[in-house]
Amino acid sequence: MATTLLAIGTRKGLWLATSEDRRSWSLSAPHFLMTEVPSIGIDTRDGRTRLMVGVRSEHFGPTVLHSDDLGATWDEPAGGAIRFPADTGAAVERIWQLRPDSADRPGVVWAGCEPISVWRSDDGGEHFELCRGLWDHPHRSKWGAGYGGAAAHSVVPGPDGTVHVAMSTGGVYRTRDGGASWQPRNSGISAYFMPGPAPEFGQCVHKIARDAADPRRLYAQNHHGVYRSDDDGDSWTSIADGLPSDFGFVMLADPRRGGRIWVVPLVADGERIPPDGELAVHRSDDAGSTWRRLDAGLPTHEYNAVLRDAACVDAGDPVGVYVGTRGGEVYASADEGESFSTVTSHLPDVLCVRAAVLP
Repeated sequence: MATTLLAIGTRKGLWLATSEDRRSWSLSAPHFLMTEVPSIGIDTRDGRTRLMVGVRSEHFGPTVLHSDDLGATWDEPAGGAIRFPADTGAAVERIWQLRPDSADRPGVVWAGCEPISVWRSDDGGEHFELCRGLWDHPHRSKWGAGYGGAAAHSVVPGPDGTVHVAMSTGGVYRTRDGGASWQPRNSGISAYFMPGPAPEFGQCVHKIARDAADPRRLYAQNHHGVYRSDDDGDSWTSIADGLPSDFGFVMLADPRRGGRIWVVPLVADGERIPPDGELAVHRSDDAGSTWRRLDAGLPTHEYNAVLRDAACVDAGDPVGVYVGTRGGEVYASADEGESFSTVTSHLPDVLCVRAAVLP
């Protein structure tokens, strides 16, 4: 039976858990104890497993570290920390996202950072270059900071050089040329906190994901609003009907089956707790037309939120679903969310989780 790796990034370090059945887990000692780990990438595209983590020290600042031996040793990329070119006058505050591209672009890795910026590596994460087309975009001066910071937190590669990013705040932007040029793609997404009709950009999109069967279909969890696009982000329609709330941070798409997605609703932006204080995952099997509440094995009393990257799926069959809370609890489902078991408890604030079936 294949081994599943679950990497858990917290406010005070990284933990690695492994399992043969996705129900019983073996947890490592903490890595980078007392250091924030806001982003994790797991790259298995070439038959090896490379762990990449964005770490943030209050003293030394942020950098990327990687391991090719499942955390036994860690190294900084050959190019060193992600650094802005001198002419920008900017400095990286936090690395929010590390995303390996698709299997047909095996060397490409993307990073999303704070201040809002996207970076591309063509050598497996050894060197990163700033996507100047987004950094120099005429809209950038009008992008704001979300409650947690000015973050490029979602990087979603697609076919033929297409990549969508989502940022708080700024909304969804798309490139069709591998990151050279970018256009806003927010038509239909609400920005209720702004006066007048919905703007071209400025939405506070919390997370986006791409459909497994139709690469032109995207899903978004907004700052109030859950949406689907069937035209590669050109327009968006609401799929929030049937959910207890349209607020939350999580948006997951099944990597094997089209039309299947998961969200984790919270009450509202001013009440960031699960509805009725009961943690539940909601799944749609028809691209958001209908929803099912799934809570077997999850706590009936839970007042901690699940952050945008504190939930993930693996590529197993059936697909595994993982959820971590700001209270330090981590839950795993080996049956696509039908039931959950506890991976670990009493960790620091969970910021991100990533899972992979090891080659």
